[in-house]
Amino acid sequence: MARAFTLTVLLAVFSSFAIVRISGLMTFTTIVVTLCAIGLAILVVRRDELSLLRLAPTSLIAFLLWALASAFWSTEAADTLRGWAALFGFAFLAVTVGHIRDTLQTVRAIGDTLRILLGVSLVLEIFSGILIDTPIRLLGIQGNLAMGGPVQGIFGSRNMLGFIAVIALVTFAVERRSQSVPNAVAIPSLALAGLLALFSASPTVLVLAVAVGIATAGLAVVRHARPERRSALQWTLGAGVVVALAVAFLLRHRIIAWLDAGSDFSTRADLWNALLDQWARRPLHGWGWYGPWQADEFPFNAINFFTKDQHRTALNAYFDALLQVGAVGFALIVLFGGIALVRSWLVASVRRSVVYAWTPLLLVTLGVESMFESFTLSGPGWFLLVLCALRAGQSRSWRENIDAAQTGTIPTLPPTDHR
Repeated sequence: MARAFTLTVLLAVFSSFAIVRISGLMTFTTIVVTLCAIGLAILVVRRDELSLLRLAPTSLIAFLLWALASAFWSTEAADTLRGWAALFGFAFLAVTVGHIRDTLQTVRAIGDTLRILLGVSLVLEIFSGILIDTPIRLLGIQGNLAMGGPVQGIFGSRNMLGFIAVIALVTFAVERRSQSVPNAVAIPSLALAGLLALFSASPTVLVLAVAVGIATAGLAVVRHARPERRSALQWTLGAGVVVALAVAFLLRHRIIAWLDAGSDFSTRADLWNALLDQWARRPLHGWGWYGPWQADEFPFNAINFFTKDQHRTALNAYFDALLQVGAVGFALIVLFGGIALVRSWLVASVRRSVVYAWTPLLLVTLGVESMFESFTLSGPGWFLLVLCALRAGQSRSWRENIDAAQTGTIPTLPPTDHR
């Protein structure tokens, strides 16, 4: 039951765009509400295995409460409540999956889901771009495969496909290294994800690949270091990241030219400047949580007017959070993601199994992608962020000490294991 529920949730979450385009928003809403009801029933039945104190990260609860409170000062309270309901629904499904599946089971379920959806995407792109040479407008497939891309698959845009492909690459690589699937499955899966990442022609894919590669190398170095040297090594790596970010900022124009993403960055720069002008009018509490923009609502219509475009997001999760829930909400969600990354990184540094590397590597992917898109604030991105944060909190949290005091069980992380 737990595996079937998990696979159903993942298929619904990752194919949300296709479901809405084919059957409508009401159908997808019904699916999510039904899955939430089933998830609640599962948690109630398994209540003896759960701890209320560790049900969800405190930082997640704080952010959800602040987003809900924004309905009081939003210009359209009804739209804010609908946006918050979607935010809560995906978060609840992620929390449920996180409590009924362990890390390896979660990786396997996501791997199976992405194999199916990426396979369907490739088949449809071949059908549209080569066999009939006609776009499939219902799914947003433009049929550009024969020209080398860009392709979208069933995910709506080339950037979303590239994002999903990178997540799949991380997941398939962890599956292979943990030997949870045979090479006959793992190697074609990696080839499929790599091929679609290439054909997506998304300018963010290369940046994501470099970031994940650096994070993987850093984590491997820490995992193989002697326990007494790990602390100093962690601080050194942290300082190196700060220096690298500073250098990347100083050389941003050269990097943009090298990636041939000048027009994309120019569009984003204009958008962010207009966004910051509106944010400055409500810097602390923002304009209310909407998630994806309501194009006819203020301040989104004003931003689109000044940029002479029809944006549906800020093309940056950090700026989107700043606009919608202000500096307070921005601080809460950065704290939420930051704590999850630190916890998961420390756990992966000392645990034997390579499967524990999946959580920090995925969080790095989400954090970097958030600089170019707002995927992390809705849909699959938000689901994965909550799931990873919950997984990190289950392995390393202040709640463990309270649970230990109540149950007499002392949770431990093996300090001497550095393989």
